[in-house]
Amino acid sequence: MGKVFDWLDRQFHLISPHKRFFQRSVPPDLNYTYCFGGIAFTYFLILVFSGLLLSIYYVPSENDAYKSVMIITNEVPLGWVIRGMHKWSASFFIIFIIIHAIRVFVSKAYRPPRELNWIVGSLTLITAMASGFTGYLLPWDQKAYWATEVGTSMVGTIPFIGKYLMYAIRGGAEVNAATLIRFYSMHVLYLPLITGILLWFHFHMIKRQGISAKL
Repeated sequence: MGKVFDWLDRQFHLISPHKRFFQRSVPPDLNYTYCFGGIAFTYFLILVFSGLLLSIYYVPSENDAYKSVMIITNEVPLGWVIRGMHKWSASFFIIFIIIHAIRVFVSKAYRPPRELNWIVGSLTLITAMASGFTGYLLPWDQKAYWATEVGTSMVGTIPFIGKYLMYAIRGGAEVNAATLIRFYSMHVLYLPLITGILLWFHFHMIKRQGISAKL
């Protein structure tokens, strides 16, 4: 593999412009618990890849959404594999962000000068959970419908503004076709974009500040 990387570097000059990124000092007492953030990022990449493949066949329509999911699962070659990858990667993405956050909290890596990075990581967890919630409706079956009905109704219990927030999320008073297309656009456009921006900020600050040492 070293020879392959050397050949690629000779052709494209990948390493020399990015030496500050590839060659930087790390604390001597690192262990495998510091890998949880990287594992979460790997699952994010799998989510993006599998989501792009699923979007080729998925139809965000009240009449065709469930049918398109069944076609993906039962008729498209390896469609059930891609759907399974997307489903399980979404779960593991959130799980490893939480584990990573616990590791950061225990090692007190949230303290200055890394407090902004802690905030960005927390926002990333929120967007990941929002992505999971919006994606849950997309199969458009009974379980997805009633889970969304209950989840959005909980928002409606917020004093003063709850009703308006619920209407904004649903696109109306009821969970219907408007809710489906609204959740679909959030799931495949806005939330992945926000997550990508947050991850860029997260990694950029890690590169600038370095990896926190164990206390």
